Amino acid sequence: MIAGYFVGNMHRNGKEFDRSVEVKGLSEKQVNADLAVWPITMTLAGNDLSNLKNEIEKQNKEVKLFFKNQGFADKELTSGTTTISDTRALLYGGDSQNREFRYIANSEFTVRTNDIEKLQNALSKSLELISKGILISSKNTYQPIEYSFSGLNELKPGMIEEATKNARAVAEKFARDSNSKVSKIKKAQQGLFTINDLDQNTAYIKIVRVVSTIEYQLKD
Repeated sequence: MIAGYFVGNMHRNGKEFDRSVEVKGLSEKQVNADLAVWPITMTLAGNDLSNLKNEIEKQNKEVKLFFKNQGFADKELTSGTTTISDTRALLYGGDSQNREFRYIANSEFTVRTNDIEKLQNALSKSLELISKGILISSKNTYQPIEYSFSGLNELKPGMIEEATKNARAVAEKFARDSNSKVSKIKKAQQGLFTINDLDQNTAYIKIVRVVSTIEYQLKD
């Protein structure tokens, strides 16, 4: 199957022998993500400010210990900010006096690693924290873990070459069907590279895609 297609009609440009055809060539590759970032949040509520502070600090240490036991290095783990808010001090919140807990603590923790498999293993075991009374959630609800691919520059030359070859193959097929031959390139436009998730449940696998648009001169 040729990864490309014919676009529009043959152009005559006002001359009987000035004929051209515009085609698109596709290059697409499936790659594995090479960087994962998991922004974690922990939330606790209580009425004793001192106890709440001690408990959120304890949970931070437990979460870090959990990931270190899963094989993560210190450089892959970052403890973020911890904030404690007083619901009674909020300017806006008419029901603040009726809330069960006065203080709410929020703490952030980030896991950043190039070892995707290690992170996925840790994710599958993260329920172990519940047995210690620790509930963690992702800061980003839409995409709990952000996966990315950084090797695009290494792929570009080969993919551009493949897209150009596929465009040429489409042009040659059109030329055969119209009793013509493909001549030189009249105009070429390189499309942008895109990197998308394989699907919404498989974000750690990426699809890299580029389309080249080329107009070829035709001859008899």
